[in-house]
Amino acid sequence: MNYKQMANEFQTPLYIYDFDAIKSRYNALKSEFSARKSLICYAVKANSNLSVLKLLASLGAGFDCVSIGEVRRALLAGANPYHVIFSGVGKTDAEIKEAIEKGILFLNVESFGEVERTEAIAKALGTKARISVRVNPNVDAKTHPYISTGLAKNKFGVSIDEAKRIYIFAKKSEFLEPVGIHFHIGSQLLDTSPVVEAASIVAKLLRELKALDVDIKFFDIGGGVGVRYEKSENEPSLYDYAQGVLATLSGQDVTVVCEPGRFVVANAGELLVSVVGEKQNGTKRFVITDGAMNDLIRPSLYEAFHEVVAVEKDGETSVCDVVGPICESGDFLAKDVALPNLKSGDLLVVKSAGAYGFAMSSNYNTRGRAAEVAVEDGKTRLIRRRETFEDVVALEREFV
Repeated sequence: MNYKQMANEFQTPLYIYDFDAIKSRYNALKSEFSARKSLICYAVKANSNLSVLKLLASLGAGFDCVSIGEVRRALLAGANPYHVIFSGVGKTDAEIKEAIEKGILFLNVESFGEVERTEAIAKALGTKARISVRVNPNVDAKTHPYISTGLAKNKFGVSIDEAKRIYIFAKKSEFLEPVGIHFHIGSQLLDTSPVVEAASIVAKLLRELKALDVDIKFFDIGGGVGVRYEKSENEPSLYDYAQGVLATLSGQDVTVVCEPGRFVVANAGELLVSVVGEKQNGTKRFVITDGAMNDLIRPSLYEAFHEVVAVEKDGETSVCDVVGPICESGDFLAKDVALPNLKSGDLLVVKSAGAYGFAMSSNYNTRGRAAEVAVEDGKTRLIRRRETFEDVVALEREFV
């Protein structure tokens, strides 16, 4: 990529997405489940740019959404409503109503109270609501505690016993149609054996429900397949992952639903930043950039590692922290990384920034969010313009 040309044309900080890589990642996962009825539902929260969603919709992807805003985004990008799933523990009545009216595939319900509210809303609409129950299998995903979701201590899902109670209730209701069963135990899993363990537990429940004449059509295994951020990491085998899950479903006629997010976009995205200058505090070297924690919060929030590479800059390196201009000690993009001597205007590329980068960015310190560009078939195009000061204050100005 010609980073200097992109910096000149679009300025920095700048998010860059390789659309050819996104296609490749989506197709690689899709092919592993092609022997069975399957639906790959991209997790919109990872990167919700409309052009990214449009690309995936054109490939036949479904979409896993966790707000009505994400549902609207997916549909606006051209998604088939019957390929859209709405998950999350805190759906409001208004969100549930709109999702039912839009005719999406199903709502993933997370409590008995939510099921009762969904039934009441469907009754008021004079229709049936398709639902799936999110089961918490109490399996340790062995990942960062903030992105672990499959243990009993996490807020997500219901127990096996509670799930049975919900399914029996839903089967008896004339306004609910239980069509799916769902679990998701966590994100950034480099060892997918916990997913297979969870699938085995939930598949047992599936068989019990079938015996009770509950017609489950979709077996939703969530997402969570990890990616390589550091050179020492190895991505899991997609073949072993898929075969492990499918083996738990022997004899069951269900559509397998998989919800990748990070896997599809993380390593297809980069954040390009410019060096403002260097600073030495005693023995500590700092490289200060125009990119900050409001642009990429993962290092500060999760102590996440992102490789940082200097563009067209060689020479002897020394250890430094790469920091931004925000008034927080937690404002850093990388710590203790080796980089050559840098000066104002030099460029750095922050790797593996396609997932939870722009999507989690903010206007903290009254900073406009970065522009986003797509690179496809060797051509670069703008897919979101840079926010201006006027954009940032637009919703407040009329009240001053």
